[in-house]
Amino acid sequence: MFLKGKSAIVTGSTSGIGLAIAKALAAEGASVMINGFGDAGAIEAERAALEAASGAKALYDGADMSKPDAIYAMVDRCHAELGGPDIIVNNAGIQHVSAIEDFPVEKWDAVIAINLSSAWHMMRAAVPHMKAAKWGRIINTASAHSLVASPNKSAYVAAKHGVAGLTKTIALETATHGVTVNCISPGYVWTPLVENQIPDTMKARGLTREQVMNDVLLAAQPTKKFVLPEQVAALAVFLCREEASAITGANYSMDGGWTAA
Repeated sequence: MFLKGKSAIVTGSTSGIGLAIAKALAAEGASVMINGFGDAGAIEAERAALEAASGAKALYDGADMSKPDAIYAMVDRCHAELGGPDIIVNNAGIQHVSAIEDFPVEKWDAVIAINLSSAWHMMRAAVPHMKAAKWGRIINTASAHSLVASPNKSAYVAAKHGVAGLTKTIALETATHGVTVNCISPGYVWTPLVENQIPDTMKARGLTREQVMNDVLLAAQPTKKFVLPEQVAALAVFLCREEASAITGANYSMDGGWTAA
């Protein structure tokens, strides 16, 4: 348990990739603060399970990642109750799909706020604590869309390209302080969010489940396999290790070959 005594905040971690990362960090002994929306009972069950796995404290904070004041308050709370934060995982994200001429302005603002600006605010709040401790790990969940584009996803693609650039910038600013900043860029990850899209797509396009998975969702992934949340989490944990201390400013593709084409 090499993260015993360390604290982590994982945003957007009540399900999917974020929850998998929180579980992996807890399994290595970190005290973890999870964040996101969902059923209160289910969130409490996950929080308790994290505490049992880590042998350390686990907290839930429902900060709205579109609100900077809530972000700063969450980091302050982590510092007061768990210490640090030593590890920040900027994972919160939303999506909206529409051609630009029909794209609602408020949806653009929301995607940029939650997918990009929240990461900037989290780092702005956490970096002083990490510099003081002379140790820190920041991991940003980007996307294959940090490297390539798809039509009708202007806000998401812009935000994820922004996350990749932000990662490089803060990596340079913290390079001499024992702090590393990296991002992971998954392709389609098998999460409840993706699974729940399948029936609607089957109905809308008159396709079978297998056709939706292989010809729509996995069309760009040469392996024709979804990335698993646990695979993303394993890479995030590795980036926290001492062996990864020379890796900073990197963008790790985990997309089944999508961006190799």
